[in-house]
Amino acid sequence: MSLVASRAQQVVESQQQHDDAGELYGVTEICREFGISPRALRFYEDKGLLGPRRVNGTRVYTRRDRARLTLILRSKAIGASLAEIKHYLELYGAHGEGRVKQLRWVQERTDETIRALEQKRAHIDAALAELRVINAEVRQRLGSKG
Repeated sequence: MSLVASRAQQVVESQQQHDDAGELYGVTEICREFGISPRALRFYEDKGLLGPRRVNGTRVYTRRDRARLTLILRSKAIGASLAEIKHYLELYGAHGEGRVKQLRWVQERTDETIRALEQKRAHIDAALAELRVINAEVRQRLGSKG
C-alpha cells in the first residue's frame, strides 16, 4: 500500500472514531495530513471533486471534504480515472442514499480490474517462461562452445 493510501486509510478510521463534524481544516493542514500539494488540492476542486467552504475568503474543509479526499486518493491508488472517481462520489447522493449504488459500482469496477490484472499476469508468466527457455538454451550452447 502506498504512503498516501495508507495515510488516507488512517484518516478514514480516525473519522469513524471521532464525531468532529464542526471542525474545519485549512489548506496547509489538509495538505500536510494527506501528503499532497496545495496545487493538487486545487486541482481536485477545479475538477468538482471537492467543494470547500469559504470563511473570510479562505478555503476551509470539513470532515466530509476530508472523507472525500481520502476516497479520491484511495481511488487514484488503484488506478481509477478522475471521471470514475467523480461518478463514484456523485453516486453517494446528498445524504448517503446512494451508498448501495456506490458499493455495487465498486464491486463491478474491482471485478473488472481483477480480471484484467489476472490476464496481464498470465501473459507475463507466459513471457517469463518463454524467456527462461530461451535463456537456458543460450546458456547450454555457450557452455558447449566452451
